[in-house]
Amino acid sequence: MPSDFVHLHVHSHYSLLDGACTTKGLLQMAKEFDMPAVAITDHGFLGATQDFYKTFKGSGVKSIIGCEAYITPGPRFDKNPATPHVR
Repeated sequence: MPSDFVHLHVHSHYSLLDGACTTKGLLQMAKEFDMPAVAITDHGFLGATQDFYKTFKGSGVKSIIGCEAYITPGPRFDKNPATPHVR
């Protein structure tokens, strides 16, 4: 019986600061735990998407592509601490 749990916040080895899993390893674990789907949400980078999609295609585990993004109220070059922050 398939699990009801789906990881929706996973960083692959393409997230250099905190990702460790490869797409092949992620698929292996998803199958081991009988997960119907898995998402990758690397930090501001979609470089793993092609590898992720190709690895999961035809495996029976749905690949969900996402991205962890950072949004600021002004330009990314604004380093002024007085700039108001959105809460």
